[in-house]
Amino acid sequence: YGFINTCLKSLVVEKYGEETWEKLRLQAGVQDSFLTFEVYKDEITMQLVDKACKVLGVPADIVLREFGKYFFEFCKRSGYDHMLRTLGGNLYEFIENLDALHSYLSLSYQASFCFVCFFPQEMNAPSFRVEKNEDGSMHLHYYSDRRGLCHIVPGIIGAAALDFFNIEISMKIVNQTEEEERTGKKEHIVFLVTQKPLFPCKERNEFSSSSQCPVDSEKQIENQLNKEDLEKAKNANGDRGSSVCPVKKSHWKTLRGIITLGKGKLLRGFDPVYPKSLWIDTKTFCNGLPFHMVFDKELKVKQAGVSIQKIVPGLQTMGICLDQYFRILHPEVPFTISSIQKFINSQFVFQTRREMMPESWKERPMLELRGQMLWMESLQCMLYLCSPLLRTLHELEERQMHIADIAPHDVTRDLILLNQQRLAEMELSSQLERKKEELRVLSKHLEEEKKKTEALLYAMLPQHVANQLKEGKRVEAGEFKECTILFSDVVTFTNICAQCEPIQIVLMLNSMYLRFDRLTTVHDVYKVETIGDAYMVVGGVPVPVPTHAERVANFALGMIMAAKGVQNPVSGNPIQIRVGIHTGPVLAGVVGEKMPRYCLFGDTVNIASRMESHGVPSKIHLSSSAYQCLKYKNFEITERGEIEVKGKGKMHTYFLIRNKSATENEIMGRP
Repeated sequence: YGFINTCLKSLVVEKYGEETWEKLRLQAGVQDSFLTFEVYKDEITMQLVDKACKVLGVPADIVLREFGKYFFEFCKRSGYDHMLRTLGGNLYEFIENLDALHSYLSLSYQASFCFVCFFPQEMNAPSFRVEKNEDGSMHLHYYSDRRGLCHIVPGIIGAAALDFFNIEISMKIVNQTEEEERTGKKEHIVFLVTQKPLFPCKERNEFSSSSQCPVDSEKQIENQLNKEDLEKAKNANGDRGSSVCPVKKSHWKTLRGIITLGKGKLLRGFDPVYPKSLWIDTKTFCNGLPFHMVFDKELKVKQAGVSIQKIVPGLQTMGICLDQYFRILHPEVPFTISSIQKFINSQFVFQTRREMMPESWKERPMLELRGQMLWMESLQCMLYLCSPLLRTLHELEERQMHIADIAPHDVTRDLILLNQQRLAEMELSSQLERKKEELRVLSKHLEEEKKKTEALLYAMLPQHVANQLKEGKRVEAGEFKECTILFSDVVTFTNICAQCEPIQIVLMLNSMYLRFDRLTTVHDVYKVETIGDAYMVVGGVPVPVPTHAERVANFALGMIMAAKGVQNPVSGNPIQIRVGIHTGPVLAGVVGEKMPRYCLFGDTVNIASRMESHGVPSKIHLSSSAYQCLKYKNFEITERGEIEVKGKGKMHTYFLIRNKSATENEIMGRP
């Protein structure tokens, strides 16, 4: 399920950050998000784990163990806390009932969300078998179709032991084999589970009524109880509660569990009373438990409930072999008494054999039964107490069965009806999750398009001006007391246009302007506009800066160098440009609404244009005001002298040669 991959993503993001997850998922080639109830291929999870080991530089067993711990906490946060806590009163009972939990979840979700190895039912969930040892340790047998995932188990079981039972355990692999006994080869791992030194007295179970160990109350109750009854209660409690990896209970905990019944009789010390003979006749038993079967060591059927006889008429012939009519689906063991006894604490799922069913059942899905095995030592027979394994009303109808076929006391009736409603709710939840994911993807695409639009807008207008226009505000014209303006054009551009195809002119200008545009970013100057071959930039507008003249001067030097890389389509030689620079005050503002432009106004613009038009090819022509701003800034400048400028009369001008303190690479913005 996507729930698992979401958990893995959450672990990586929480501990290593979003960037690490992004790198990991790209290497694994998987999507960024997963739907909770969507079934994904297990190769995706395996690929994520493999890439996590490589990206994080951590061995696989450590990654899986940490994932196991985190997965336990993730399950608790996702609402499975109470369900997990109620599995057992100690660690032994907890592990013993994991298979039952998986079986329940397979009914609820139609594909088993497995607490320990989390794979869909059709891909076979793992199984667990636990054995107590005399020294208080236990052996945990883990069976799985998937090799290499066993290290998740210590992480999850260790976290559960610590959180639910206040004990710290260690798990060591003592045996690892291919299990031949089971149908199909499965990895069989045996863990030795031992308890580490105990923690201080502490109540971790939220169902407990107290979280402290009151000494005074303990002494008071001890004095009130009869010593003999107290000792008896302790012994009874020890016999019942002795489990693998037991928590050493305080005296107070023992006393708290004692309840008196009548005169001095203790609840934990009572012995069950059995009748001398069984007060139920055979007919009532078979009707009251309509889905039960009794069989001996040779698998010969001795007894069967009435409903299972109705569905499988062959069972009415006593003495037939059970394995002729049924196969074991879970746990995956051979159909022998010895194999069944080994997994007797597991839930068993039987499925009818199609070839042995009546003709009316040939086209229907096969019936599955789920229940527990009870070995009757005195009779040397096995009792299988079971119910039909049905999830929905649809499955009931497919088998042409009715609610009436199930005993009134059997909770399978309620489970079918409740699960029908639950599946409808899950489908609605799944649809909502899909819509949410679609909205997330659309929102992400919208954000990307918004960034593209903003980038285009900021290329046309200064950012603060564009933001004001987006907000619907009016942009007021601003006066800048000093800025530096640059104009450039291509020498003999008119002649080139006359001798070339239009497309050649476009390609030439595009090649040139791409180089110039990159330089505006390098030197942080604002590109005002381009008209034909004319290129206009300004320094100190729209953001005033004291170094406006130096920035524009360096940009101009870069333009001369960049123009050498652009070919004249007529002669094949590098093109030549003229550059003119002037410093002075301007008025700047937005003009127009349909295609608003940020324009500069004032005599400074005119003079800068005259510096360009009266310039010399491949030279940077400076006005006297621009010269005054640059003369002490490590630039090499030569005097041109007085020239006649159209509309301005005589002007003293200069040529900018180079920057004494900057290399060509620095000017061009190369590394």
